[in-house]
Amino acid sequence: MQQVATFRSPFGSKFGVPRQAGVVADVRGSIVLAKEYRTADAIRGMEDFDYLWLIWGFSANKHAAKGVTVRPPRLGGNKQIGVFATRSPFRPNPIGLSSVRIDRIDYDCPDGPVIHVLGADLMDGTPIYDIKPYIPYTDAHPEARGGFTDTARWQPLEVMVPEELEALVTQPLRNVLAQDPRPQYHDDPGRIYGMSFDGRDVRFKVEDRRLTVVEIVPAVPSTPNRKTKDTNN
Repeated sequence: MQQVATFRSPFGSKFGVPRQAGVVADVRGSIVLAKEYRTADAIRGMEDFDYLWLIWGFSANKHAAKGVTVRPPRLGGNKQIGVFATRSPFRPNPIGLSSVRIDRIDYDCPDGPVIHVLGADLMDGTPIYDIKPYIPYTDAHPEARGGFTDTARWQPLEVMVPEELEALVTQPLRNVLAQDPRPQYHDDPGRIYGMSFDGRDVRFKVEDRRLTVVEIVPAVPSTPNRKTKDTNN
């Protein structure tokens, strides 16, 4: 396969990326097409759809799947489930699938057309291998069962932000933090975690289902080809 586009995202590292597309619906990102596809003809008709499917690579996962089971964060990171019954990035083939909402298409920017989307669960620099329209009459199954995701409900954290940092915490960032970016087997109230978001390093701690932002500083410039997340589902 060849890469057809690159995803641009406020997430500068794997840590903190939402575990599913649409979980944080107001996070913005953009799809920058590869040069050979950088023409309006390549996306002609896309403006008539609301959502897209993105097929992409877990390119930051340096270790291939070593077995047929994985430990989903939704189940606390301790229970083993079959790899093909999860969306874990640690798979025989490191391929991701995400549904994102089209926000707008910019035809006039230097790299245009650029597709701006909402709700993606991709890290900055993620390679995209295909883009397909989401079609409601075949792709939507509201009556479908969701396996362990039906019974293991995700409980958002309460997010506390000191007054002096309020201006730096946008609503999308607050929503990301509420999803609890930590590995689910971590439970150390004294530990300070850090995640890269929109060019800043956001540092926080968690105790009793309450996340407290402790510091926000400029992020260290990322190295080339830092991509995708290492947690999902």
